[in-house]
Amino acid sequence: MYEYIKGIVTFVSPAYIVLETNGIGYQLFMANPFRFSSKLNEEVTIYIHQAVREDAITLYGFKDYTEKQLYLKLLSVSGIGPKSGLAILANDDHQGLVQAIENEDAAYLTKFPGVGKKTASQIVLDLKGKLADLTHTQSENTVDYQQELVLPTNYSHVTEAIEALEALGYSAKEIKKIEPQIRKLNKESTDAYLREALRLLMKK
Repeated sequence: MYEYIKGIVTFVSPAYIVLETNGIGYQLFMANPFRFSSKLNEEVTIYIHQAVREDAITLYGFKDYTEKQLYLKLLSVSGIGPKSGLAILANDDHQGLVQAIENEDAAYLTKFPGVGKKTASQIVLDLKGKLADLTHTQSENTVDYQQELVLPTNYSHVTEAIEALEALGYSAKEIKKIEPQIRKLNKESTDAYLREALRLLMKK
């Protein structure tokens, strides 16, 4: 089982990044791949979870140890799969997520794609009281991805953000409701547009 991989970011897409190490390019599915756009051709350390199924072996990447552990906690809940777990983590307000679980706020949890009332109740049942330590600790390998991003793409940041939302499982109807607000913004990166889109989706 992998803990982390250190390598060079060679490609960023709405659903995954490619991390090259020792001549091998690893496809890592992530909650928000655009965090790494400013790290193209730079060496980074990414924490890894490997999921093995009969028809596929998939790698999921995380910006630090804490995010990986939160993801594994989510996967332990019946009804939460790899994709819906990423969709939950895409919203950077992990403290808000933990608070919602502690407060048994099912309405908040059902705003995530793939999470219905039954699954929201199961999240509360399984994880309440078990996540507090994951909101305060930080890995020494954590990288600051808040800096200005320079993207290697020739289409708009808004388009990329929408594609990322689709990859996370948000429906066309949900995206359409917030798209006009997103297009009015003046942001400098896809990451910034995606963060704002996720914030608006959580308010709906």
